[in-house]
Amino acid sequence: MSTTSSETFVHSRKHALPLVVAVTGHRDLVRAEEEGIRQRVEEFFDELLRSFPERRLQVMSPLAEGADRIAARVALEKGLEVISPFPMERSEYRKDFETAASQAEFDSLCSQAHEILELPGDVDNRDRAYARLGVFLTAHCHILLAIWDGKPGTALGGTAQVVRFHHDSVMAGYVPPSATAQQILVDDESDLVYHIVCSRDRDGGEPAAGLKPLEVCWFTKNIDEPRSASLPEQHRRICRRSGEFSRDSQRFSDRIETEGWSLLDETAGDILPHGAETIDRLFRAADWLAIRYQRRTLLVLRVAHILAFLMGFLFILYSDLWAETYLMTVFLFLFAIAAAVQYMAKKRAWQRKYLDYRSLAEGLRIQFYWAAAGVVSDSVARFSHDNYLQSQDAELGWIRNVMRVAGLRSGANPKQSDEGLEFAEREWIGARGKGGQLDYFLSQLEQRTQHNRFTEWLGRLSLGVSALVVSVAVLFGESIGEDMTALLVTIMGATLLIFGIRHAYAYSTAERELIKQFEFMARIYANARYRLDRATGPKEKRQVLLALGRSALGEHAQWIMMHRERSVDQTEIWRLGSGG
Repeated sequence: MSTTSSETFVHSRKHALPLVVAVTGHRDLVRAEEEGIRQRVEEFFDELLRSFPERRLQVMSPLAEGADRIAARVALEKGLEVISPFPMERSEYRKDFETAASQAEFDSLCSQAHEILELPGDVDNRDRAYARLGVFLTAHCHILLAIWDGKPGTALGGTAQVVRFHHDSVMAGYVPPSATAQQILVDDESDLVYHIVCSRDRDGGEPAAGLKPLEVCWFTKNIDEPRSASLPEQHRRICRRSGEFSRDSQRFSDRIETEGWSLLDETAGDILPHGAETIDRLFRAADWLAIRYQRRTLLVLRVAHILAFLMGFLFILYSDLWAETYLMTVFLFLFAIAAAVQYMAKKRAWQRKYLDYRSLAEGLRIQFYWAAAGVVSDSVARFSHDNYLQSQDAELGWIRNVMRVAGLRSGANPKQSDEGLEFAEREWIGARGKGGQLDYFLSQLEQRTQHNRFTEWLGRLSLGVSALVVSVAVLFGESIGEDMTALLVTIMGATLLIFGIRHAYAYSTAERELIKQFEFMARIYANARYRLDRATGPKEKRQVLLALGRSALGEHAQWIMMHRERSVDQTEIWRLGSGG
């Protein structure tokens, strides 16, 4: 590989979406099984590297004794990125390892880790600190690697509880039941566990009944088949979608760097939390790609509607004026072009990519400004990505998967500052004529309303022309002759066809529905602006921003489902175009 191509590869890999594996496991492993466990971990990482070459494999290991360190060593041997979140400050966490040899091994692994994240844990309540670490691991990983005996456990923050939380959002003694009520019945992508069965070096340390040491399986909360030898199809689909985004990001990485719109500005400086740049980089990629595929989707829609008009007009000419064979030949030629254009758009999934990437970009926008303002969830078990698109198509879970990566660093150590809060108010919400989302939605509302008025004007015009033509035909039909009557009917048909095509285009782009959505979004941003201007302090402002973000996320979820129903493959247009 040449130097130039090597540099290009490294640059594009920076844009590869990480595939994050978090490690949870027992400390007291049986020494005779350790080599077998190491081999199983190595085989697992190799399988992921083969299956998902477009992703960047990252391993999150807290570097505790036993399972954590085995996985970390294997990852480092393979040259993988190791991120080590600790339940408290490193120096304090180190005290939990009793022997000098264990502490030396911990120090050595820390020096090799790609990044260390110190969670704000309570050193006086270590169990809760470990519970918070477990929640953090499951919330920000795509796969939970559990080196576990398979038995339930009651130790707060222990391996069994972390696995249970990953499946059911339940952790007795840390997460209140009310925090999980909304999620426990929903199927999503956040339950994927790769289980390596182990024993424990203690009395009764054999694995759970039905499990054997060193067995491996995928373990989910699927009712019919919780354990499987291969990756479940639902998760495979989500991985395909995530991989598609990763490939697109790498393919266009140079253009994204130079043309992408950044949420950061020169005034941000050090006021934003660590990790804000990660969210921004992913936002730029998603936003740029959404614009790219939006343009292609709109181009296909416009071409399809123009061709439909031409086909319909040819049909009217053939049936009312000139019954010439060549008109139908041109008709078939236009139909073939339209079919080819739609086939290409569908095969390359331009519309789906546009909708998915736009939804991702809007989710990341909110995640970024929440991080900037220091907005944190009011639940110890929920992060900003957890409920986005939760009740929609399960395949859209890949969007939450990306947000898990984006919020990894900012979620570890939220930063609250007056400067960050002011930045979010100014850049996110803004004001009329001064930028921000409020100004955007107001201007878009005005533009869409004008488009709708034009559509309504065309409707009135077509009705007026039709009424005029019918009146002339009734009053003067015999005197003007058949040729003139046919010409007038052709004009009437063409006018009605223009309105029909325009109306179909307005339906395809959800023109009226978007007006309602822009009205709603402008109203909630205006209300947020009003409330923020009258807030008594930073705490109240952050509550307003939390409520605003949740409302916006809910509306974006409705947006994507509405547009998914308006497919590029519009059979109604062809009924109009064929004279139906």
